[in-house]
Amino acid sequence: MQRPIVRNTQLAASLLVVSSLATAPSTLADQPQPKPAFAGQTQAPAPKQKSKYRTETITDQLAGPWAIAFLPDGKFLISESRGRLRTVTPDGKVSEPIAGVPPVKVVAAQSFHDVVTDPKFSENRYIYFTYFAPPKGEAPKQWPIEHFYNDVWNKSLAERRTLNIGEETVARAKLSKDETKLEDFDILIQAHVQRRIAFAPDGTMFVTGADAFRFYDSDLDSIEGRVFTDNPDVRRNFTGRVIRINSDGTIPKDNPWLGRATVARETYAHGFKDPEGAAINPATGELWVTDHGPQGGDEIDIVRAGHDYGWPEVSYGVQYDARQPDGRKNVPVGSGKTSEPGVDEPIYYWVPSIAPSGMAFYTGNLFPDWKGNLFVGAMAGKRLVRLVLNGERVVAEEPLLVELDSRIREVRQGPDGALYVLAGDSLVKVLPAK
Repeated sequence: MQRPIVRNTQLAASLLVVSSLATAPSTLADQPQPKPAFAGQTQAPAPKQKSKYRTETITDQLAGPWAIAFLPDGKFLISESRGRLRTVTPDGKVSEPIAGVPPVKVVAAQSFHDVVTDPKFSENRYIYFTYFAPPKGEAPKQWPIEHFYNDVWNKSLAERRTLNIGEETVARAKLSKDETKLEDFDILIQAHVQRRIAFAPDGTMFVTGADAFRFYDSDLDSIEGRVFTDNPDVRRNFTGRVIRINSDGTIPKDNPWLGRATVARETYAHGFKDPEGAAINPATGELWVTDHGPQGGDEIDIVRAGHDYGWPEVSYGVQYDARQPDGRKNVPVGSGKTSEPGVDEPIYYWVPSIAPSGMAFYTGNLFPDWKGNLFVGAMAGKRLVRLVLNGERVVAEEPLLVELDSRIREVRQGPDGALYVLAGDSLVKVLPAK
């Protein structure tokens, strides 16, 4: 196994502009390219042979789909961001919403997100999912974006910490045998994580979560200068994290920070901004994640116990131009450094942003040339990114599905060896060309 390379060396109108940047990457064309730490860390060349494939749209009748899980009977289990689960048959029949899904609050990037099946689903019928739960007594609904941002930023840190605008939640339930309802619902943990779930080879669960800016003195895209100087545990608790729990919500006895009482016991790694993709590398058993940068600096990281990935002090991105009241551009994040001792380097990054989301390692037989490749969905980039790997290094990058002209939220390999993606409101199957 290669060892990680260590890095060496906030207004409602403007928030809406920032959100629009995710669909207009060309607006970032004048962003300067940061210097990579090693060859091949960004802008890898195209592979020698262009991929040949075809697509089949299974259905285009979904509404804000976020994740795909595969059921033993051949159906797809799809999560939709506004708090719905549905099944889809291989011939495209979309079910009514499954009953028993808990109340969901939809605001900014918070909503109903991942769904995965238990490795022993055929025996126990457990599914696991992540979502943003409304405060006690608040009805589930969609809120304007400023509710999650401006209504927080205009308050002092002490006031922020008393706000209850919702809880990032990881839960599990059993899918009924007729697949119409959830049973035995159980909240596993509420710990500022609600993006992706990945089961490790040892049966423990990794869950990724975005930067919990509202609980410390920071911002959507960091601030200039050092955020933390005297208490590194603030970053370990409140920046974007990967947590590790058992499938019943208990804490594994070998989590890295159990010997430090001032770090949350579920914390596995920290220093992320918004890790919306996660997959276990079948060759090593390690967790890989995609992490949204601010303006630029989207990256892929290999997640290791107790390690630091930099945010909000170290980044290959810069602060959003649209949020600068004085009109400045390319304002540094935190220290302004892309690398720093004690911070793991991403194995790959993108500038300008592609807005990476779901990710999957390909292990199937339908595409022999893709075996061992890593696939990443790009929302702003409107493509499926194929990355050819040599160990832990990216040696080639190829854009796929650009002809769909659609935001790619999710990619997973099916039991049949095909790739399945969520492109806009469609579930699309990727097959070899005829």
